[in-house]
Amino acid sequence: MKILKKFIPILALTIAYFAQAQISPGVYIAGKQGEAAATIKELKVTDNYLIHTVYESSPANFIKTSGGYYTLEGEKINVALEFNSDYEADGLRKMSLAYKNSDDGLIIDGLTYVKQPSNKQDLDGQWLFGTRGPDTGQERRDDSKPRKTLKFLLDGHFQWIAYHTETFKFSGTGGGLFTSDQGKYIENIGFFSRDDSRVGAKLSFDYEIEGKDWHHKGNNSKGEPMYEIWARR
Repeated sequence: MKILKKFIPILALTIAYFAQAQISPGVYIAGKQGEAAATIKELKVTDNYLIHTVYESSPANFIKTSGGYYTLEGEKINVALEFNSDYEADGLRKMSLAYKNSDDGLIIDGLTYVKQPSNKQDLDGQWLFGTRGPDTGQERRDDSKPRKTLKFLLDGHFQWIAYHTETFKFSGTGGGLFTSDQGKYIENIGFFSRDDSRVGAKLSFDYEIEGKDWHHKGNNSKGEPMYEIWARR
């Protein structure tokens, strides 16, 4: 019994350590959408990749985004960035964030990020732009090439980012909320780095999954017809 009493506190500390050493995949948000001049900080995170985006909702104003592969070290998130929209200003290719798990979600650098409800859908995951359709065997962009366009879909939130992993040239991003069901993919734009006036637009597309490819058809935000093929990363 004495041995058991000594063991219980050790077990509790061990459980607490491993709970802290993990981040539950999902979308975490600090700030309230729809409020006047509200600054939204949005974190989308899987078990090894994260994207952090900052924007204002009313009026719409994109501020910055960055993302890449991460590891956990104690109470720090260490990120090897793949992209950084502020790279020309700050030159950052990696970053470190202090974090703690909380009842609501995460506390990052002292700010509480609330975990959003789980909303699993057909197109969840990371996708890399491969080529324009139709597929006739043409050369594709893939993960081996430094110029990338990533589309990240998780729990009803989407974001695309165009970037170059060697030069860190940032070419643009956009994101918001999405639904994907029975071949119909719908985006509601919440932020757009190239043109804030596009925020609020609702875009509807047809989709079909063929193997590891996502065939994406419809009209883009300019109303122009498009056919894109994306591949699971």
